[in-house]
Amino acid sequence: MTRRLVRAFLLAVVLVGLLGPAAAAQIEVQFWHSMSGAAGRALNDLVERFNASQSEYRVHAQFSGSYAEALTRAIAALRTGQAPNILQVYEVGTQTMLDSGAIIPVYELAESRGGIDFGDISRPIFNYYAVDGKLYSMPFNSSTAMLYYNKDIFRKAGLDPNRPPTTFDEVLEMGRQIVASGAAPHAISFGWPAWVFEQAHATHNQFYANNANGRAGRATEVLFNGPFGVEVVTHWRRWAEEGVFVYGGREYSANQAFISGQIAMLIQSTSSLASIEEAANFEVGTTFLPRLEGYPRGNSVIGGASLWVLKGQSERELDGVWEFFKFINRTENAVAWHQGTGYFPVTNSAVKTLLDSGWFAENPNSLTAFLQILTGSDHPAAQGVLLGQFVEIRDIVDTALEDALNGRVPVQRALDQAAARVNQVLADYALLYQ
Repeated sequence: MTRRLVRAFLLAVVLVGLLGPAAAAQIEVQFWHSMSGAAGRALNDLVERFNASQSEYRVHAQFSGSYAEALTRAIAALRTGQAPNILQVYEVGTQTMLDSGAIIPVYELAESRGGIDFGDISRPIFNYYAVDGKLYSMPFNSSTAMLYYNKDIFRKAGLDPNRPPTTFDEVLEMGRQIVASGAAPHAISFGWPAWVFEQAHATHNQFYANNANGRAGRATEVLFNGPFGVEVVTHWRRWAEEGVFVYGGREYSANQAFISGQIAMLIQSTSSLASIEEAANFEVGTTFLPRLEGYPRGNSVIGGASLWVLKGQSERELDGVWEFFKFINRTENAVAWHQGTGYFPVTNSAVKTLLDSGWFAENPNSLTAFLQILTGSDHPAAQGVLLGQFVEIRDIVDTALEDALNGRVPVQRALDQAAARVNQVLADYALLYQ
């Protein structure tokens, strides 16, 4: 063998020793999510930046359909040992995940690995995904509901565009003026009506279910057909009877009515802010959710989703999961996630950075939701509801609200019938875990 070939051979041996094992040992982390559109692009960018930041782990982000579809797929995959390392689950799946026996709580990973300051996580967000003060999933894309309003329609109706309604009575009063003036055919609609109903309970410090909304023990009975729930829906029905309120569907359909000027106000998730501002050809305002007078102040409740760690992983895979969680919680990455999607940045440090940089001064509508959750009460009724089969329960409540708001069924009867059906769902669910 010539000297040149010997040197080449030795160099190859050295390179294999230095690079080969590291490359071969790169840990693959499977991440199933339900982000599409702009949020999906922002998530893929986040994952790509994590992968480029180090060489030991590689996260594979896979779109797995809607939240419900992804959860169903993950349950099936668990049975075959093919589940992902990380699963994004919407907030209504929290009780199901807690009961699944298939998760590793993130607080346990934190105890053995460290590197994430849970005290820096925004308290209302932390509280939603915590049980007895311990965090079970990693907050990721969190949102809440707020009131959007069309400042141009307000001006056309002779209303002050810088004074949106703060109470239910003001919604009705201003709504009458908007409709009577011809500024818009109707005044207000909702996205996700059942969620808005839950928000009403939370913002007025009223429990939606027994056992402290399922946080002091498994919820066995809902309370939304009590005097408070009836009062809320009675107000909404009156708005509908006077043409102030128009039903806009169960999810995001009402957004188009707002964007097209058919309504002046919209109660919708903060996650819609970027798309609404981009599509609107009018000045968009935002404010806190309107309140009923005479009730204590609670807080708007968290929506969106969190990241759950599934069992069946090696310690090295768990190391990779944790490194990814540390990465997404870094201030610069939490800031980029908020700016790219409209979802809350998870940490208080990220909020401070956004304030200091002038982001909120330039984008005041992005600040509304933060102020709303950060100035609210920490009472358990405002922490959020934990219910088994929550998706089915929301469908039942949506049907009841449709019946009541359309005048087909009296409010009390509609809510009583829904409560009876929901309580049976809860009873059937509880049988699974006796």
